[in-house]
Amino acid sequence: MSARPANEPPMLEVNSLVRTFPVRNSFGRQTGEVKAVDGVSFTIARGEVYGLAGESGSGKSTIARMIMGLARPTAGSIRLDGEDITGATGSRAYGRKVQMVFQNPGSSLNPRRTVGQSIAVPLDSHGLTGGNRNRRISELLAMVQLPADFADRFPHELSGGQKQRVAIARALAVEPRLLVLDEPTSALDVSVQARVIALLMDLGRRLDLTFLFISHDLSLMRNFASRVGVLYLGKLVETGPTAELFRHPRHAYTQLLLASVPVISAEEEAMRPKLPLINGEVATAAQVLAGLAENQPPD
Repeated sequence: MSARPANEPPMLEVNSLVRTFPVRNSFGRQTGEVKAVDGVSFTIARGEVYGLAGESGSGKSTIARMIMGLARPTAGSIRLDGEDITGATGSRAYGRKVQMVFQNPGSSLNPRRTVGQSIAVPLDSHGLTGGNRNRRISELLAMVQLPADFADRFPHELSGGQKQRVAIARALAVEPRLLVLDEPTSALDVSVQARVIALLMDLGRRLDLTFLFISHDLSLMRNFASRVGVLYLGKLVETGPTAELFRHPRHAYTQLLLASVPVISAEEEAMRPKLPLINGEVATAAQVLAGLAENQPPD
């Protein structure tokens, strides 16, 4: 791969991103708001894998939806390949630059469409028809290590890993530069997870892809992401090179996440922070807001 120009803009630049949701009482009257995303900033260089980690409710998927144009930010900006796309909806030019692979491959594929028909949807929207379309479908299936005859199968005939490979092939159909991976392996068992991650790493190298990898599982990021950001209640509390973050986590929440990661060797156990684990779940932003309201003095 040739050296990149020093002045080349990042593939993705997120600056002071905020997304709020109203809180309403039983009469429908707004009584407050929850900041699902609270001033988040990060950049992803071209060809980089950036991991965004955090528990459910931390704001990861909300950020992904704003990057994809599926939700409008309350404040802040998003630049893709040097272009401000804040609040943009899916234009054809935008869709050719960024695509998303969703968490559950079973629900992201239409059960009434064959694999070939599902992959053909983005090809049709970008004007590729006839024999060229069929040839492209075969190429995409080969990219994700599936035989060409899988084009005639329906989703119920595939395993979970095979469905996710089809979803990846569909995302690659229009040759995007950025792939947003929203928990792409959480619905798969461990052995299949490893194979899907290996496939993504290989595709990233061959196609010069940039990845935003969103997951609650820090162990998956250790060998996949070059940098990791940790979200806690909508805020980015820590970010840095993956190896450094694993060796020297600075924020208490990052330390707790790493202390919770299962290990299979004495070497990994030695690297894990020694912290007492806490029972229960991390409070959501809505629960924090409710707690603050309960502690307010009466009017």
